[in-house]
Amino acid sequence: MTSTPGTSGTRTLDVGVGDGSLASADMVLNIGPQHPATHGVLRLRVALDGERIVSADPVVGYMHRGAEKLFEVRDYRQITVLANRHDWLSAFGNELGVVLGVEAMLGMEVPERATWTRTLLAELNRVLNHLMFLGSYPLELGAMTPIFYSFREREEIQAVMEEISGGRMHFMFNRVGGLKEDLPAGWLDRVTAAVAAVRARMPQLEAMLVGNEILEARTREIGVLPPSLAEAYGVSGPIARASGVDLDLRRDAPYLAYGELFGDGGPGRVVTRTAGDSLARLEVLLEQTHVSLDLADACVERLRALPRGPINQRLPKVLKVPEGERYTATENPLGLNGYHLVSRGEKTPWRLKLRSASFNNVQVLAELLPGCLVADMVSVLGSMFFVVGDVDK
Repeated sequence: MTSTPGTSGTRTLDVGVGDGSLASADMVLNIGPQHPATHGVLRLRVALDGERIVSADPVVGYMHRGAEKLFEVRDYRQITVLANRHDWLSAFGNELGVVLGVEAMLGMEVPERATWTRTLLAELNRVLNHLMFLGSYPLELGAMTPIFYSFREREEIQAVMEEISGGRMHFMFNRVGGLKEDLPAGWLDRVTAAVAAVRARMPQLEAMLVGNEILEARTREIGVLPPSLAEAYGVSGPIARASGVDLDLRRDAPYLAYGELFGDGGPGRVVTRTAGDSLARLEVLLEQTHVSLDLADACVERLRALPRGPINQRLPKVLKVPEGERYTATENPLGLNGYHLVSRGEKTPWRLKLRSASFNNVQVLAELLPGCLVADMVSVLGSMFFVVGDVDK
């Protein structure tokens, strides 16, 4: 009821709210391709109905370098340096798939010391990967402090990785037939000290994440990924295991020394959750870091017990792989990493197809984001733990 000036009475003004006669359309919004929460150059094309996402289309390819075609014009020694770059947080794991596949096609037996050292370095690289996301994901949600703690722990591991390989990011320490060179004197002692320091200080990082009511409010029951959808899209690694998909190649298809480490009485165990939400994915990553530290300690103990011996095999000047094909998959920090190698008996591969973990983990966003609020988009996106270079290859 409003009073109309200049009249003796009042009259009612009818105001239409949400008038059906007004045409409306969904808003299309581009997130990226330079968004700070995408771990690289990714673009999301989302359609919004108000504050709710109606559809989401991940647009990839902004970082595409054609790695698979570059593989085909490099010999088997040169491929490794290209292979370790697509997931820049998992360089050592990327190298492994290539050399393991070539060694299998050559029928080559790698020295035991090289096998256990590779396993140790793979787990240290896994810790580096997980610590990065344990710091960057809370940062994307607005918490700045955890990344300082996670990077402090990363530096402990980076120091020993740099000492043995000479690299902080692209280690290039694998070779067909073993490793580049033997372990530096006293290096195992420094690995033990670094692992112990990280394990002792991890509770400080955990105290900022576990039970944090703001973080839980932003992640619990947000971006729930059902196990059937994870399997349909080929999602793997910590993201799939957070949805209850109990798959880990280290246990299910052992390579290197994982058969013993994940066998009876070994320290290896597969971490899973059933909630499938953003919080569960973070919890899996956090617990897996502890498992990798345990595996690293076990590898150090075995290396101390092994006698001195070769760390690699002597190779011919021109390395040619017999004609045939082979698919080699490894459990990278972010999921299944596979190389399908096809050889025609030459010094370069005829075809080397890369199956990267992050590609599948990103494609499922098209199913995961619709229905979410815009405010929850970064919470879901960051919890998928991907590297865009691993998507674009």
